[in-house]
Amino acid sequence: MTDASDMYSLELPAGRLAYRDVGTGQPLVLLHGGFLDHRMWDDQVAALASHYRVIAPDARGHGGSANASRPFRQADDLGGLLRHLGTGPALLVGVSMGGAIAVDTALEHPGLVRALVVSGVGTSEPDWRDPWITEIQAEQARALAAGDAKAYVDAFMLLAPGPHRALDDLDPGVVRLLRDMTERTVAKHTGAERDWRVPVTGTWERAAKITVPLLAINGALDADDHLRMAERLVRTVANGRATSIEGTAHYPNMERPKAFNEILGDFLRAVSAG
Repeated sequence: MTDASDMYSLELPAGRLAYRDVGTGQPLVLLHGGFLDHRMWDDQVAALASHYRVIAPDARGHGGSANASRPFRQADDLGGLLRHLGTGPALLVGVSMGGAIAVDTALEHPGLVRALVVSGVGTSEPDWRDPWITEIQAEQARALAAGDAKAYVDAFMLLAPGPHRALDDLDPGVVRLLRDMTERTVAKHTGAERDWRVPVTGTWERAAKITVPLLAINGALDADDHLRMAERLVRTVANGRATSIEGTAHYPNMERPKAFNEILGDFLRAVSAG
């Protein structure tokens, strides 16, 4: 669980960012998935803070961070935070949206990035083809149009088990935390709210210029689109490889934290040694 003494905030032009900062050593940044917050990384913080300076921000409009008040890019928010903290090149680890932010940051602020770990994502310009995913997106659009926050959250929660399982197949504690994080973030927004996000463009074409080591840790039961785009990213960058964790889907770090931490730890040690 997050200790309140580990939480800090930074005022940036588009609004306040909340972040967890614990431990000492090489900076390791944990970037959460969409509609979630830094708490999805509790098991990783507990395992890694004795060896690294672990920084886990809430993305703008998520968790404890303020909603945007002007146009912004998530990669610039992260760049502003890392420069404020004076970390130098950091190890970036991101699941889903967090992985996309990590890749965008490597493209837009390469001097701030030492290595990348992503899960269930390619870049911030997704190529959706899987009918299972597009139906979830359609249900979310219907719920948004109807102002039905519960239906929106229910549709989003289907990503957790993936297309081959049901929510009842997951650890109830993982499901409770995912739902709590999602409900907290959804409650911060309204259907009529302006979307101030500014996209990073040309990401797939530019990804070939990413030369830092990149590892994709995918859940073997994740949706086809998520796996396909992660594999494409690994093939596109100069120094990428992929592995998977059996029995997990979109959030392998939460479902099987011990296995995820072992893979991540081995990669981080190899990067540090290199």
